[in-house]
Amino acid sequence: MARTLEAIRRKINTAGDLQSIVRTMKGLAAANIRQFQRAVESLAEYRRVIELGLQVLLKEGPGPVVLAKGESAQRLAAVVYGSDQGMCGRFNQQITSHALAQMDAFGVPGEDRTVLAVGGFIVPLLELAGHEVAERLTPPGSVAAITHLVQEVLLRVQDWYESEAVGQVVLFYNESLGGALYRPYTHRLVPVDMQWLGSLQKKDWESRSLPLVTMEWRPLFSTLLHEHFFIELYRASAESLASENASRLGAMQRAERNIEERLEQLTAQFRHQRQTSITEELFDIVAGFEALSQQ
Repeated sequence: MARTLEAIRRKINTAGDLQSIVRTMKGLAAANIRQFQRAVESLAEYRRVIELGLQVLLKEGPGPVVLAKGESAQRLAAVVYGSDQGMCGRFNQQITSHALAQMDAFGVPGEDRTVLAVGGFIVPLLELAGHEVAERLTPPGSVAAITHLVQEVLLRVQDWYESEAVGQVVLFYNESLGGALYRPYTHRLVPVDMQWLGSLQKKDWESRSLPLVTMEWRPLFSTLLHEHFFIELYRASAESLASENASRLGAMQRAERNIEERLEQLTAQFRHQRQTSITEELFDIVAGFEALSQQ
């Protein structure tokens, strides 16, 4: 009986240690979610400035803007954002399934697709579905490291567009919805949405006169588009990281509930065994007393 009680006590201690670890991870995940969400929110004013600059240039432009390649550029380049860390539920499975379904819906054959994976956990999932991963990048571990990842992806996008006849570059990532919620999201980075540019051109300017543009039109337009790409890639990275931590938060919440239920079961079992042990000891004392009384 003593050995049984000691074994149950060890299980209770182990479950308590796991509960402490899970609570710590849950707190870190919640803090990271807010950190990356603030990074997304900080883009709003910068995006507004870039759009104002594009609005001015489009109103004073030399003529129609041609951004897309010809019909010969049929290749699709996909950037799929996953994770390099575990314990985040079905985060990687969901974005991989979404990316595969969307690429099939685009109607581009598998041999005309180039896939860049951000995160090692999605690589085997993509390869299992028959998609060779051209390159893998490491997700940033903090807000400060996002810029470096964005610059790496921008270099890949430029190489694809210039040397591989890529006509489309599409981002697939999970978008944070707050708390432990997120959803798969698709953003077409290239070609640039001409309707969006058209809406900027038609939009009324806030003041009476447009700002004076002293630089050459095309280099400035190209620079602003480059900043637009930077914003979209930064947002994709930050949203994916927030969603990863949201998924991890949900997984830790489920784990915490399971541990609490297990602790309740073990505690009840320990109390039952303890009471049984006490009862047996009392019976032994009574039996011994009766034996002594009969002598």
